[in-house]
Amino acid sequence: MAGYIRNFMKKHYKHFNAAVVVDASQAYCDIVDSGGCMMVTLAGAMSTAELGKSLAEMIRQGKVHAITCTGANLEEDVFNLVANKHYKRVPHYRQLSPADELALYNDGFNRVTDTCIPEEEAMRRIEKEVLKLWQKHEKENKPSFPHEYMYELLRSGVLKEHYEIDPKDSWLLAAAEKNLPMFVPGWEDSTLGNMFVSQVIKGGLSSYTPLKRGAQYMEELISWYKATSPKHKIGFFQIGGGIAGDFPICVVPLLIQDLKLEKTPFWSYFCQISDSTTSYGSYSGAVPNEKITWGKLDETTPRFVIESDATIVAPLVFGYVLDW
Repeated sequence: MAGYIRNFMKKHYKHFNAAVVVDASQAYCDIVDSGGCMMVTLAGAMSTAELGKSLAEMIRQGKVHAITCTGANLEEDVFNLVANKHYKRVPHYRQLSPADELALYNDGFNRVTDTCIPEEEAMRRIEKEVLKLWQKHEKENKPSFPHEYMYELLRSGVLKEHYEIDPKDSWLLAAAEKNLPMFVPGWEDSTLGNMFVSQVIKGGLSSYTPLKRGAQYMEELISWYKATSPKHKIGFFQIGGGIAGDFPICVVPLLIQDLKLEKTPFWSYFCQISDSTTSYGSYSGAVPNEKITWGKLDETTPRFVIESDATIVAPLVFGYVLDW
């Protein structure tokens, strides 16, 4: 039923943290419905949580205009795409003993809370195909960004025979189809990042030259922001914390303070879904007002913090924006 989620939230989410979810969702709509753009950032294990079931449709319907994500979220959407039926769910994960964890490891499973990713069917299957692309780009002297390799891999069709979910639920596939601007800082700490380094050491690759790196991602982000902000307001929707959020939001003070482009617009909307707390000195838990002092947000920027579990809240916000 069209509008069910939006109407349900408007009726029941009237106060406290719940009311912020509605306010933030409506402000998101206001930005994109008025011709603005939205940067979405993905930290945590959002891909393993299958956020693609809602995020992919957000991308297809033009509600997301750029994504910054961790290397883990970049690859884990593809892992889920090709190996979902081989995943193991462990509902009783809180009761697992060290011996239980070792048994999972010995069986080739890597646990993410209650979900175990199969090493062979997911990680090694992707490594074989991506290695071919790394080697091809090295031979052609064509360095590329991590997400560009994923786009090329998905567009090639070589993985189609292995799809184990409906491809419409893959957010990365939706992004590849739209050639969505993407930024993946700190990719080196991901599984494929580790594999890339191992291939250089083992001799599968002769050097690091096939890969564009984090500082070059910032340069790409500067170009995107400079080209987009004169024509469109740009919002910032942050899921979780860490480098996925901290990296892209810095582009504004970089432009204003370091490049002296003082007329650069601030981010026009900010929302973070987080369970982090400011009492521990956490950047991820920094309240939006603190970002004003760093030149990232203006005092008039609509600002929201939703203190909750992103795996619960993000699909609700996306459902509201999509008017599901």
